[in-house]
Amino acid sequence: MKRLFSLVLLALAVPGLASAPARAADFAGKNVEWIIPFGPGGGSAAWAQFLAPQLGQALPGKPNVVIKYVPGGGSTKGANLFAARAKPDGLTILGTSGSTQFPYLLGDKRVQFEYKDWHVIMGSPTGGVFYVTPKLGLKGPQDMKMLKGKAVKYASQSPTALDLVPLLALEMMGVPTKAVFGMKSRGAGRLAFERGEVNVDYQTSSAYIKNVVPLVKEGKAIPLWTWGLTNDKGELVRDPTFPDLPHWAEAYEMMHGKKPRGLAFDAYKAFVAAGFGLQKMIFLPKGTSADIIEAYRAAAEKVVSAPGFAAKAKKVLGDYKQVVRKEADAGLKVAITVSPKTKQWVRDWLTKRYQVKF
Repeated sequence: MKRLFSLVLLALAVPGLASAPARAADFAGKNVEWIIPFGPGGGSAAWAQFLAPQLGQALPGKPNVVIKYVPGGGSTKGANLFAARAKPDGLTILGTSGSTQFPYLLGDKRVQFEYKDWHVIMGSPTGGVFYVTPKLGLKGPQDMKMLKGKAVKYASQSPTALDLVPLLALEMMGVPTKAVFGMKSRGAGRLAFERGEVNVDYQTSSAYIKNVVPLVKEGKAIPLWTWGLTNDKGELVRDPTFPDLPHWAEAYEMMHGKKPRGLAFDAYKAFVAAGFGLQKMIFLPKGTSADIIEAYRAAAEKVVSAPGFAAKAKKVLGDYKQVVRKEADAGLKVAITVSPKTKQWVRDWLTKRYQVKF
């Protein structure tokens, strides 16, 4: 007993003897699976394809980061899979978008995940551009009034996904809209537009830059507005990536001769802030150890601070600051928070307009 007591005292007295120091994370020779809850071809795919190799090079051991597309349920399928099966070993990460945040915010019955359980590693603000076919007769934003009352067809993932923003915007504009639901990604919606199956579409900034700008140059797509970004005062401002395009509230005023107002506009601004302010995020699952979280956060910080990254990101993702650490934590809180009044208004509107049941 005396010997045992002496050993305990020695362990307490000598640093490092009582417990071995935590090992630093090392992913050498391993694959990291990055779940993207959409199909290939959309903005989330372009975002992940741009970041995956850089993140892999920055992580300890330089693992191979492999993108796995899990579309379905307006992105809830892939997020649910991550929540249920991802092990906290750093070998599975999730990339979300506003289409993942919105069902969570609205209490969609398909959601089986909790954002607050996860650890945010990096956040990417983005914007979005709404465009139409030239067959509608518009040549640009200056012809906005021609769109009023004109029937349009839009290929959508789900009314509770990020498509909530364009559907609400078009209704407020007074544009009769037939939504075709069930698209696996915004990329699928774009392809429907290219095939002539729908006559309007929108893409987030990265997908717009990569896939729609060529269509605009060929005269096959006419950009009309962006969704805008919200400033610190909650006001809509122009998207810095597309400064020559009006934001949606400006487009509304061009069409109607007055500024938008009321509960619907309040809801629009709230969901633009939640869905685009930190539109895409990278997460580690619940239970991940502190050393793995720090390894990922340090890697993300290394990626975004690397020489030349900002210029490359601007060309691919748009002119937005990629955020890490405390800024990512703060952005997450905004992205998963709307007032009860706004939430209820949107839920009632979705039920009345699209028969969504909560």
